[in-house]
Amino acid sequence: MDDVSDDIDFESEADAGDVVAAQAKIKKMRDELTRVKKERQDYLDGWQRCKADAVNAKKDMEVRAARSAELLREALVHDIIPALDSFDMAAGSELWSAVDEGWRRGMEHVRDQLIDALKSHRVERYGKVGDVFDHALHEAAGESSDAMGEPGTIVRVLRCGYKIGERVLRAAQVVVKAAV
Repeated sequence: MDDVSDDIDFESEADAGDVVAAQAKIKKMRDELTRVKKERQDYLDGWQRCKADAVNAKKDMEVRAARSAELLREALVHDIIPALDSFDMAAGSELWSAVDEGWRRGMEHVRDQLIDALKSHRVERYGKVGDVFDHALHEAAGESSDAMGEPGTIVRVLRCGYKIGERVLRAAQVVVKAAV
């Protein structure tokens, strides 16, 4: 039996303590690694949320800026429209033909410049005699049964309308041919 006991390598108690200590240290390091991985994932998740929030905030800011620009443009249009109405009233009066032709052409040129400036900002002026009356675009100020034209068509424009795309800024005020 002595031969058998020589083949078996028993660890000394000091070596056994080192193995247990090493295993404990490995367990501690694994626990620390798990904790650090979780912490890293928490930081990554937080960073990704912050990045998404920043992207969304930027998009929201751009939408708000575009809407503000649109509102400012509309406010300017609403400020210019009365001046165009005044030009139209002057040009529609009987006295307009008595005004010096050069001065009259100059004033019409100024009106046309204002209209062109609005067109360059996608503002469309509408409302013409002969157009079909549309409740979405026109405001009926009255009906006329003695005017020429088809029933439901515009026979007189009292005030032009203005729109941007499909959005009406101000409806055209018109007189409509009455149904017979």
